[in-house]
Amino acid sequence: MKTFIKLYAVPVLFLIACVTQISAQTRRSTTSTPRTTTVTKTTTIRRVPSTKVTYKTPQKKVVAVRALPNRTVVKQNGQDYYYANNKFYTQSRGRYIVIAPKVGFRINTLPPNFVRVRHNNYNYFNAQGIFYVQINNAYEVVDPEMGTIVYELPADYEKVVIDGQTYYEYANVLYEKIQVNGTRAYEVVGIIDME
Repeated sequence: MKTFIKLYAVPVLFLIACVTQISAQTRRSTTSTPRTTTVTKTTTIRRVPSTKVTYKTPQKKVVAVRALPNRTVVKQNGQDYYYANNKFYTQSRGRYIVIAPKVGFRINTLPPNFVRVRHNNYNYFNAQGIFYVQINNAYEVVDPEMGTIVYELPADYEKVVIDGQTYYEYANVLYEKIQVNGTRAYEVVGIIDME
């Protein structure tokens, strides 16, 4: 009987112990592996009339300068715009005022430090919060699709409240803060219609 136990029972118990330990280690390693998940928005907004938008800062500080060294003149629909310091300007009363280019605005060269953003079937180029698409040999300002995700907003974004929810706005595009794989990001949730 002792021989039987030594020959058969001990190796079987040893195998069962090894399999149980390997199984436990496998289960433990699969549950401790971080899962990559995307937290999606809880609300859906498409186009919002400007009358429903409340800005947290009642009046935006208008940035104006007297001179623009090394500026580039961009003509659009018979109006002159000026590009300098990685920003677009318009002229008013002898000063240059920072503006965000409107949808349809075209340029031949993208501003530096643009980021390529892919969403669905679109390749966007995001430069300082402005979305461009390539059309032939030019780049045109467009509204991004809902759900487009960026990882940075321009420094002069604004917080807004719509129906009690806080969003981030830049150039009439509304963003909601989300987490993508543990990283802070901003998802396009709507466009403000200016009336």
